[in-house]
Amino acid sequence: MERIDEAGVWKLTEEECWNLLARRELGRLALTGPTGPEIFPVNYVVDGPRLLFRTAPGSKLADLSAEPDVAFEVDEYDESSAASVVVKGRASRLERQSEIDAADALPLRPWIPTLKYRWVRISPSAISGRWFERTREPDRYVASREADTT
Repeated sequence: MERIDEAGVWKLTEEECWNLLARRELGRLALTGPTGPEIFPVNYVVDGPRLLFRTAPGSKLADLSAEPDVAFEVDEYDESSAASVVVKGRASRLERQSEIDAADALPLRPWIPTLKYRWVRISPSAISGRWFERTREPDRYVASREADTT
């Protein structure tokens, strides 16, 4: 990690970003739909230097076909620290049966009991992450306090 500022914010290395992604299983997919930006929560799995998720036919899959540039965000936090990773890249539907079979063997666990047979792969073009300590907020400047002392 590389310290970014004095407030305790650190820039994660690419390896640290992938480690955080591998620990989690729920993220947010941001894409551009016909009416503007859309964000979807999705279960995902890391497969080498890519992310995979399943979906069903519908607006998300149609939007990805029309505009494959996406962002994907994952957070992690506890009482003392928090981290966030953003992956930017291109989404593509898996078409070859060998790719689908390999994806089916991955440990993706859906959170809701819906049938989703379409696999989508996000191939990253950029990955970044931040880690920070969760500490007490400093006292705020209050304009009325200064006015009272004049």
